[in-house]
Amino acid sequence: MKEFRFEIQATDGLARTGILHTPRGSIRTPAFMPVGTAGTVKAMLPQSVRETGADIILGNTYHLMLRPGAERISRLGGLHKFMDWQRPILTDSGGFQVMSLASLRKITEEGVRFQSHIDGHVEFLSPERAMEIQRLLGSDIQMVLDECPAFGATELEIEKSLALSMRWAVRSKIAFGEQASHACFGIVQGGVFPHLRARSAAQLLEIGFDGYAVGGLAVGEGQSAMFETLDATLPHLPSNRPRYLMGVGKPDDIVGAVLRGVDMFDCVLPTRSGRNGQAFTRSGALNLKNARFADDEGPLDSDCNCPACRRFSRAYLHHVVKSNEIIAAMLLTWHNLVYYQDLMERLRQEIATGTVTKIRKNS
Repeated sequence: MKEFRFEIQATDGLARTGILHTPRGSIRTPAFMPVGTAGTVKAMLPQSVRETGADIILGNTYHLMLRPGAERISRLGGLHKFMDWQRPILTDSGGFQVMSLASLRKITEEGVRFQSHIDGHVEFLSPERAMEIQRLLGSDIQMVLDECPAFGATELEIEKSLALSMRWAVRSKIAFGEQASHACFGIVQGGVFPHLRARSAAQLLEIGFDGYAVGGLAVGEGQSAMFETLDATLPHLPSNRPRYLMGVGKPDDIVGAVLRGVDMFDCVLPTRSGRNGQAFTRSGALNLKNARFADDEGPLDSDCNCPACRRFSRAYLHHVVKSNEIIAAMLLTWHNLVYYQDLMERLRQEIATGTVTKIRKNS
């Protein structure tokens, strides 16, 4: 019997809040997943990530398969034990990273042959191997292998790519097999073409998955095109399954997607920005490299309860950022992750009280 269950607790317009029940713990939705690319959320301890309010993190199949290797992680007890994160983990299939290596890979019907960006050795990633790697990692939510076309591809190119992704989705689902304590998500592709998105969704529903992701967005098409694509795609996905928008995004991207019915998100933006001296606050994004903060005794964000805001001034944060001190990345990453998790909590509360549509569309 499947141990995954998605429970919608309240709706407001198209927005939903609920719980994705998993054997490793409940995931409150809408949910933001911090990105733990190589078995670590950069500049954070696992317990610190949990303290930000995160229920689930994302692991990267491509990077973990190259180093330290899926088989090694499996021998060492799986990814949860390896990185000391005992709550749910979603792993991508590695397809997006491989597709970005345009000069280092060759795509065929069987899969993708590519050169490692680390040492140049040749690897082969097929739908079957992608699912095997995720099984070895012990991932709770495993993604099918798909091809993500580059932004600007023609409709014909995207249609051809979509057909390949759907054939790979069938093979991925077969390779996933029966795993009662794990879930498998399909990925809708089709660029910004509504009829291709509808076709992809229909084919994935026919295969049958535990959840459905929307891939191939936030790759340069712009926010309005992304929202239009979501408007054309989400009505074709079942309401009783979680919906995951991959690689998104900025806070206003997330809000707009939640209003359209998306349940799950991931993005490197809060952690990458933290490592580069940038902080998200309720009064807008701040660049702590800016000299105007050198004598600022105030907190980073007076409405935030993270360590950076409770214990340090903007002047101190400016100093450690300009000095390239490691603590700068630690504090600003922690703050940004708290900001994102606080945003998700506010969205959940607003949906539960029936105010999200009014508040967010008028803000």
